[in-house]
Amino acid sequence: MSLDTDNITGGIESHTPMMQQFLRIKAEYPNTLLFYRMGDFYELFFEDARYAAKLLNITLTQRGQSAGEPIPMAGVPYHAVDNYLARLIKLGESVAICEQIGDPATSKGPVERKVVRIITPGTVTDEALLDERRENLLAAVHAEVGRFGLATLDIGSGRFCVLEVDSEVALASELQRLQPAECLLAETASLPAADTCIHELAPWYFEQQAAHRRLCEQFGTQDLHGFGCENLPLAICAAGALLQYTQETQRSDLSHIHALHVEATHDSIVLDAATRRNLEIDTNLSGGQEHSLRAVMDHTATAMGARLLQRWLNRPLRDHAILNARYAAITGLRGQQAWQTCADTLRGIADMQRILARVALRSARPRDLSALRDSLGLLPAIRQQLDKLADDGGLLSRLQQRIQPHDDLYRQLCAAVVDMPPVVVRDGGVIAAGYDQELDALRTLSRDADQYLLDLEQRERQRTGIATLKVGYNRVHGYYIEIGKAQKTDRIPPEYVRRQTLKAAERFILPELKAFEDKVLSSRERALAREKALYAALLDDIAVHLLSLQDTAAAIAETDVLQNLAERADNMGFTAPNLSEIAGIDIKAGRHIVVEQAQAAPFIANDIQLNRDRHMLIVTGPNMGGKSTYMRQVALLVILAHIGSHIPASSATIGPVDRIFTRIGASDDLAGGRSTFMVEMTETANILHNATAQSLVLLDEIGRGTSTFDGLALAWACAEALGTEDGPFTLFATHYFELTSLPGQHAGLANVHFDAAEHGQGIVFLHELKDGAASRSYGLQVAALAGLPEAVLKAAHHHLARLENSPTPAPAPSPAQQPDTPLRTAVAGLKPDEMSPKQALETLYRLQKYLE
Repeated sequence: MSLDTDNITGGIESHTPMMQQFLRIKAEYPNTLLFYRMGDFYELFFEDARYAAKLLNITLTQRGQSAGEPIPMAGVPYHAVDNYLARLIKLGESVAICEQIGDPATSKGPVERKVVRIITPGTVTDEALLDERRENLLAAVHAEVGRFGLATLDIGSGRFCVLEVDSEVALASELQRLQPAECLLAETASLPAADTCIHELAPWYFEQQAAHRRLCEQFGTQDLHGFGCENLPLAICAAGALLQYTQETQRSDLSHIHALHVEATHDSIVLDAATRRNLEIDTNLSGGQEHSLRAVMDHTATAMGARLLQRWLNRPLRDHAILNARYAAITGLRGQQAWQTCADTLRGIADMQRILARVALRSARPRDLSALRDSLGLLPAIRQQLDKLADDGGLLSRLQQRIQPHDDLYRQLCAAVVDMPPVVVRDGGVIAAGYDQELDALRTLSRDADQYLLDLEQRERQRTGIATLKVGYNRVHGYYIEIGKAQKTDRIPPEYVRRQTLKAAERFILPELKAFEDKVLSSRERALAREKALYAALLDDIAVHLLSLQDTAAAIAETDVLQNLAERADNMGFTAPNLSEIAGIDIKAGRHIVVEQAQAAPFIANDIQLNRDRHMLIVTGPNMGGKSTYMRQVALLVILAHIGSHIPASSATIGPVDRIFTRIGASDDLAGGRSTFMVEMTETANILHNATAQSLVLLDEIGRGTSTFDGLALAWACAEALGTEDGPFTLFATHYFELTSLPGQHAGLANVHFDAAEHGQGIVFLHELKDGAASRSYGLQVAALAGLPEAVLKAAHHHLARLENSPTPAPAPSPAQQPDTPLRTAVAGLKPDEMSPKQALETLYRLQKYLE
């Protein structure tokens, strides 16, 4: 797509003036598609045309010649450009919009043009190009010596955030959480695998002093101490680069970006990339949005609320004060279903955050202003509803105080903007009658022009006695009075001034008609120019209230999320959890709401009890018995509790949780050269290295990707490593029944299982958690349900009987029961807590050779 103007046939001077203008502008944006406005079309030329024609499936044609060669070109109608831009943005492309800024009537040569904005995947603000219920983030990453600074900007709301992390794994986790649409990197840097559009910048964008100065200029401060990021140099570098890139692409004021928010990993429960994927928080394992936690929980009334809920779900907080305030607010909204009235009002609120961003960027359209006006009109009702729920300085009271009515601005918008304005301002008809006297006069003159001419014609016929006299107009001579040559000249009044002589008629002008012509010919243009000026002034007036309006919009979004959580709690039978400072998780009758909503049969609720005396559960039972659902359920209940939501359980007490890890399901990374088993081991290694006593760990079928004894050895070693006295809270699901002996050898471990019952030739899954180990796995019965051929099942039963009757190693006794032997001496010297899974496997091989 890059176009080298130095290598174009004949050089730039050999091209037509129009192509010279295009090539000069294109040279400034070599790696960006240039949409070059020509009349009613945006045209693309040369390599841009070839590239865009393939992406958009539009016709590639040729038009004329320049420098002796045909010009490849492709174009899209200006009125349909949003559809094409949306497709390009989804493909990760950037587009420079080049408009005519000169006057065709006075231009000599090509009309002057310039790029007025650059649209990139991370800087989109147009409503038609965005998913209104999902954040669209621009990110920047800066790395030095194993540490990373990360900055993100939602240009649609002005939310600007920074943080620093100390490993690639942590960075990958944050990128997985944020899912930026575009990520900025220095040309010399690299990024962990991330599903995002990468845009490389020159390294000097990330220079610290320049970045610091740029941020201070944006916020109007002397330093960054007030934002708490003065001691985050890598984050400052990333934020400075991001801000400059945004300024360059938007080419307008960024006044809606007025603060920097510092995020710290210790403020929230850390969820790595694998955990987010396994728990299906935002998307399911197939990549779709249905049957995810967010899909079930999101019944928000506004787009702003939907985006805020997404942010809460992806960053569960650890601050008990914030969470308890949310629990109380939800309880208040559940009283007499107050959330219902609140939701009904909120449904009339437009996406104020993105509208205000477009106001700041001066790209707001007329219907943005009418939507803002209608939203402001609903604010008093929302304030009144929250006032009835006043909770003595609680969260709802604070939100009510933040939602300012902005009555003066509301009245101004009511007076200024018509009820149903057109899509764009360029054609007029946006400003309401009665708002501006000069505009009203110009509109009246333009509207009444035809009637005036008819009246003038009738009056002059009566005055002169010439019945064939007529008033006309043409573009060359303007308005005129035409009299046939057959008429006597003595009837022509002396004030008639001859303008044009035709074969059969004479055309005259009157001073009165000339004055009218001067007015009318410019009235439409003057009216449109006046309307555009009034519209621009209206945007300026709104911008004066920008900070207050943004805070109001943020408070509305939070109110919406809380009423949404109250609705979910009421309609799905949730309970407010109790947050404790004592480590542990005690949940009665917990439910997996995603599975519950997806299945027709009643969901079987189950308890979970973890504390320091019982911090690891060995979970056994048949496939499809409910082990994976149960483990995910526990994690999702913890996440819901830490976004401030009531949860699907009869009661819950939850202590401090710093991280959640999961190793569930089978997947590979063939592109990265990793097998399913390698992925499993990598994720397990991450857990063993980083889990703490306050972490929640979910492990499912460790070791199944290799041979039976290797897998059993690894599962055993991992279970023992996690089952130490200060190990994390762990749910360890397995089909290795040998592991059920571990609770007899280690304190703090317990067996639980999901049972099933045989019914005739089939099996019934009970989905109820019970204490103790499972008695059997029912693997052949599950295989029968899957439809394996009868002959295969009979053969499997035969082999199972043979294997069960053959000698098998008994479960390993505890070290206290073993005799004093050289093997025991060798094993006693091992330190499992300090061994990686790979080291454990190598040690097992050495011990096996020792026995041989």
